[in-house]
Amino acid sequence: MRKTTMSALLALGSAALLAACAEQEEKSYEVDATDESGGELIVSDVDPEAVPVDTPDTEMRNVTPDEETAEGEAETSE
Repeated sequence: MRKTTMSALLALGSAALLAACAEQEEKSYEVDATDESGGELIVSDVDPEAVPVDTPDTEMRNVTPDEETAEGEAETSE
């Protein structure tokens, strides 16, 4: 009976050791945003010491060639 008990304890100890050494699962983040640029979204944990920033809700758009030349002319005339 003593040999059986030792074998059982050895098996339990080995299982506990393997469980302790197992790799932890990596965190998986879900983003509540759509990436329309084709790039990679970067997600991080919330930093409690971070300063809150208000971003404008203006829709982003490309500059038309007319707007680009008008801006360039305004800079050169100054």
